[in-house]
Amino acid sequence: MKKFIVSIVMICSLFKASADEGMWLPMLLGEQVYADMVKKGLKLTKEQLYSINKSSLKDAILIFGGGCTGEIVSNQGLIFTNHHCGYAAIAGASTVEHNYLKDGFYAYSKDQEIKSTLTVQFLDRIVDVTKEVEEAFKGLSWTDRMNKTAEVYKLITDKAEDKDNGLSARIYPMFKGNQFIMYVYKTYRDIRLVGAPPESVGKFGGDTDNWEWPRHTGDFSIFRVYATKEGKPADFSKDNTPLQPKHYLPVSIKGFKNGDFAMIYGYPGGTNRYETSFGIKLKVDIENPSLVNLRDIRLKLMYEEMIKDPAVKLKLASSYAGIANYWKFFDGESKQLKKFGTYEQKQQYEVEFLKWAKGKPDYVNLVEEYSKIYTAWTPYSKMRTYLSEGILGSPLAAFAASLVALEAIMVKPGVSSAEIKKAVDAATASRKIFLAGEDRVSDVKIMAVTAQMYYTDINKNQHPIGFYEGIKAAYGDLKDATTFTNWANNVFAKTMILDESKWANFVTHPDATVLQADPAFDYGAEFLKNYNTKYASLYTAFMNKNAELGKSYLKGIMEMNPAAAKKMYPDANFSMRVSYGNVKSYSPRDAVQYDYVTTGRGIIEKYKAGDYEFDLPSKQIELMKKKDFGQYIDKAKNDLVVNFITTNDITGGNSGSPVIDGSGNLIGLAFDGNYEALSHKIAFDKDLNRTICVDVRYVLWCIDKLGGASNIINELKLVK
Repeated sequence: MKKFIVSIVMICSLFKASADEGMWLPMLLGEQVYADMVKKGLKLTKEQLYSINKSSLKDAILIFGGGCTGEIVSNQGLIFTNHHCGYAAIAGASTVEHNYLKDGFYAYSKDQEIKSTLTVQFLDRIVDVTKEVEEAFKGLSWTDRMNKTAEVYKLITDKAEDKDNGLSARIYPMFKGNQFIMYVYKTYRDIRLVGAPPESVGKFGGDTDNWEWPRHTGDFSIFRVYATKEGKPADFSKDNTPLQPKHYLPVSIKGFKNGDFAMIYGYPGGTNRYETSFGIKLKVDIENPSLVNLRDIRLKLMYEEMIKDPAVKLKLASSYAGIANYWKFFDGESKQLKKFGTYEQKQQYEVEFLKWAKGKPDYVNLVEEYSKIYTAWTPYSKMRTYLSEGILGSPLAAFAASLVALEAIMVKPGVSSAEIKKAVDAATASRKIFLAGEDRVSDVKIMAVTAQMYYTDINKNQHPIGFYEGIKAAYGDLKDATTFTNWANNVFAKTMILDESKWANFVTHPDATVLQADPAFDYGAEFLKNYNTKYASLYTAFMNKNAELGKSYLKGIMEMNPAAAKKMYPDANFSMRVSYGNVKSYSPRDAVQYDYVTTGRGIIEKYKAGDYEFDLPSKQIELMKKKDFGQYIDKAKNDLVVNFITTNDITGGNSGSPVIDGSGNLIGLAFDGNYEALSHKIAFDKDLNRTICVDVRYVLWCIDKLGGASNIINELKLVK
């Protein structure tokens, strides 16, 4: 009996927050962790953290674009977020003549601000709709639940939406579908670029420093949200005025010390802290290595062309940054999961769960069922990754494959010419976007290399029938890279996708046989159809069963120890969360101790004139050598603090999130995690986990001293 009690404690320790772990739902802070937050240094009331009826911190936090967080920092709708979050908008506003990405940009008056296609969303309210959802699902099988989910969600969200006022609603399943929470948002559509540092500042350290500490990156950009004079969302108009927010964050230039309280509001995109050993094995053995290998090849081929030509660099910048970011992440994730023995820990938890589940029909077979579905899917997992990250890693192949939808309309019996024209016009619009970002030289190489890698690395039984045989017959030995280079060159030379005349003729006379004969379409479509007809249903069945088992498994965990369940937090899913912890140094390995801040001195030490990753504007070097830091200097360090680290629990989506002190003031912007804890999506490490943040004083120094935009500084409420 004593051993059994110990086992229960052991397994429940996996499923509750420890130390600074936890991405907490804001409306439950008062019930779950508020007392602990106060102990750590919080000075705000529960209502100041989250309130429906009064303004609170949550009203200053927004979803920025499609996958980042931003915060309002003035009473005129000014937004701070990360440079990499605004990257695409900055690149989109740039030309070779006016390269704001390279040189930076600041609007010295509102009429200089630049229109963008971005949107931002403010959280209006949060509602628990578990009862309504479960009532609608009552009596349904899991498959029927899945098929009916969108319909059920829509019936509930429709009641909360108000299109005229920009209100929309989203339902998020929590705890693997054991709870359902509805978030209601207000979306604003007129967002303008106000400022950004030169890319050498915003991406200082490049891929070398990505996910690393110490870091010296000025990862920030500035935007403004506009609305009608009545404060309602609207499309871009010169008549719109800066939004007057419900709440904005004062900006502290007082500084902080090691151990000070820090909390982060934001929209973490996804974690899987309740993953099984089976999922970890698949990720570490197959999925991550495949993805890292394929992205590594694509990045090298893109980089070769980017360093040759500024125009190519500008064209590929956003795509390259996105590919590179998670290339390094997944490599580090695998290494850390192995290092910490996470797979073995999960196995032990499952053994203990089975002991508890003995004699309980709802739970006793769960682990065995997990084993069966992973055994069935694993042989196809590598192929799926090679399709998405390899074959479709070629931009031309990916666009060509997207035309499968057009083909389906063209060959469907009884389709009118008007419907075909509509589909062709949509494809033409998509083609225009594709061409704007296409670099032919690098893409030819990507197509050739990834097609050969698929041939070499993927089970021959999973190849599209006859495809590689056709290449061999026309071009020669499939073990020879030249064979694939010649084939890819032919695809690019003959495809109508890259030929204005041929495409115009196709648009004028749409013909499915012409599309099907196109070599790029033939390539992309053949691999996509091979997957869709043979393997997509297997993957869907695997994912659906995995979700069903996950719901039951987590429900069982919570039943094992109801007291511990009250302090559990749901996996991140891009709904607003709050994490809290402290500014804190750490020791990653024997004899190494990292300070909690980096300074201007470190920037000078890393600086390499003309280097792709470590160059800096000459003005910055001059100002830093003079120690011209003004009111932004850190007196304790007698230097300008650039970046700092905290113990906060965050993940992708938190990029741009405000780092807030115990009094509710902005002290920095979160932008990265540290390499030693890249297992954080699956396993939080209480000793090594750190969030890397840009100090708001460095942000203000870059705006003021480096950029000369004192108008922006004057708009802020500075806390000194």
